[in-house]
Amino acid sequence: MYRINDIFYSLQGEGRHTGRPAVFVRFSGCNLRCPFCDTDFSSYTEMTAQDIIQAISRWRDCRFVVLTGGEPSLQTDDALVEELHSAGFFVAVETNGTHPLPPAVDWVTWSPKDQFAAHVPPLALERIDEIKVVFDGEHTPECYSTLSDNAYLCLQPCDTGNEERNRQITAQCVRYILRHPHWHLSLQTHKILGIE
Repeated sequence: MYRINDIFYSLQGEGRHTGRPAVFVRFSGCNLRCPFCDTDFSSYTEMTAQDIIQAISRWRDCRFVVLTGGEPSLQTDDALVEELHSAGFFVAVETNGTHPLPPAVDWVTWSPKDQFAAHVPPLALERIDEIKVVFDGEHTPECYSTLSDNAYLCLQPCDTGNEERNRQITAQCVRYILRHPHWHLSLQTHKILGIE
């Protein structure tokens, strides 16, 4: 059984696949507590892999599923990935990287949180396709750029909840990327568009 916080269909709002239609499976629970997190971890429904596939199959034309959280690596296992592949889905995972993932996952987005949360375990991923760093204007992201040779590198301005501070952080983020062009800007376009 998997503890699922929410399942919904929308556009991927962040990172390399921004704008791509996706079915999101949001897992409940996380081993970190980041100050900017926008997820309610307390509620969930217990579901089997077949329950999840039945729920996400409502959107028949979309075969791109994003496992997110919370922290999906706490629950995602070989059996779930195998079932999703058997049902014809491309499986992407958004993770803080503190637990290993099944090797058959198709796309791994690592969002490091060691600059924001206390007592973060060491990186436990064998493969990283995308590194998405939350940029707060105070920490340098460069330490992450050498951790994976072929990863797509994204900087995402931190949403502090304060419009003026957010503008400052975004401007700093743009200046940083212009000085370090191996990074790409990732905006939370779902928030800009007012969609889930």
